[in-house]
Amino acid sequence: MLKDVSMKTRLQDDVNHLIDEQVVNWPLARQNYDGLKEVKTRSLELLACTEMRVQFNPGRIKSSAAKVDAKSIKERKCFLCQENLPPEQNSVLFKDYLILVNPFPIFPRHLTIPHVQHTDQLISGRISDMMMLARELPDFVIFYNGPKCGASAPDHFHFQAGNKGFMPIEEEFLFHPRKSLLTDRNGARVFSIENYLRKTLVFEGENLDEIESLFSKVYRFLDAIQKDEEEPMLNILCSWENGFWRLFVFPRRGHRPRQFFARGEAQIVLSPASVDFGGVLITPREEDFNKLDEHLVKDIFEQVTLFDSDWPLVKRIFKKLI
Repeated sequence: MLKDVSMKTRLQDDVNHLIDEQVVNWPLARQNYDGLKEVKTRSLELLACTEMRVQFNPGRIKSSAAKVDAKSIKERKCFLCQENLPPEQNSVLFKDYLILVNPFPIFPRHLTIPHVQHTDQLISGRISDMMMLARELPDFVIFYNGPKCGASAPDHFHFQAGNKGFMPIEEEFLFHPRKSLLTDRNGARVFSIENYLRKTLVFEGENLDEIESLFSKVYRFLDAIQKDEEEPMLNILCSWENGFWRLFVFPRRGHRPRQFFARGEAQIVLSPASVDFGGVLITPREEDFNKLDEHLVKDIFEQVTLFDSDWPLVKRIFKKLI
C-alpha cells in the first residue's frame, strides 16, 4: 500500500503512524521490536570525549554476517524491491523512495528507505536526497552505508534512518575539544575531529548547494585515491536541527576487519557501518559483546578507517577555501 505524502501532509507524522501501525500489525516487526527490550548494552570510554557503546543484538546476525559478494547477490532475490516485500510490510512514498519499517531494528524507531528502482548503492548525485529526507524527518538521523561499508544490499540503493539521541557522536561533536574548523563560506562549514579513533569530517549549514559542493570535493579526492572501487569507501550520517543540516562523513579504507574472518576465539562478528562509526558497535553474538574492549575496538577502527597518510591531504582540500 503506497501513499504519496511528499506534498500533502507532514512526512514525519505519517512515518510515525507507519511505525506504530507496523509494530502492532506485522508479527515479525512486533516480535523484533519487543526483542529490543532484551538487548544488552555497555559503554567503553576510549579517548577524551569518545564513548563507544557495545550492543548485543542477536536479531542483527543476518545483516552483520550478510554475504555481499557478486555471486551471493546474484543468487538471491532483492529484498528491497517492492515486488519482493512481505505482504504485511506497508510503506510511505517520498519522492522516489519508499519509507519502510526495518523489521530487524537497531534503533527503537528504525527505517529502511530504498529507491523505487533497483539501482546500485552509489551515493554520487544523491546527497541532496539525503538532506531533504533529513529535513522532512527531523526526529531521525538519516544514514548511508557504502556498498563495501556495511550495506547488506549493495545492489539496491537505500538509506536508513534511526531516531535521534541514540548514537554518542550526536552529542560528542558539540563538545569535542579537538574539533577543528577547516572552512566557513556561503552558509556552510566543514570541521574535522582529531584523535577520535575514526577519521571524521563534519559538514553543517543552511546552504544545501554549498554543502553538496564541498562534499563533492572530498568525494572526488577519495575517488582518485581508491581507483579500484565503484565509489570511494565511506559512511554518512545526516540530520536537520534548528534550521541547518549536519553531515558526518567517515572516509574508509577497509570493509571488514581481520577479526571478522578469523576462526575460533579470535573471531569477532563485527562489520562496521554507519551506526558503529556513530559510536554504537552492533554485536549479534554474545561472546563478541563480552570480549570487545578498548584495545580491540581501537584495532578494528585502525583497520577500516582512512590511512593516516591520506588524512592531511583530505583536510588540505579546504585550506584554500577559507
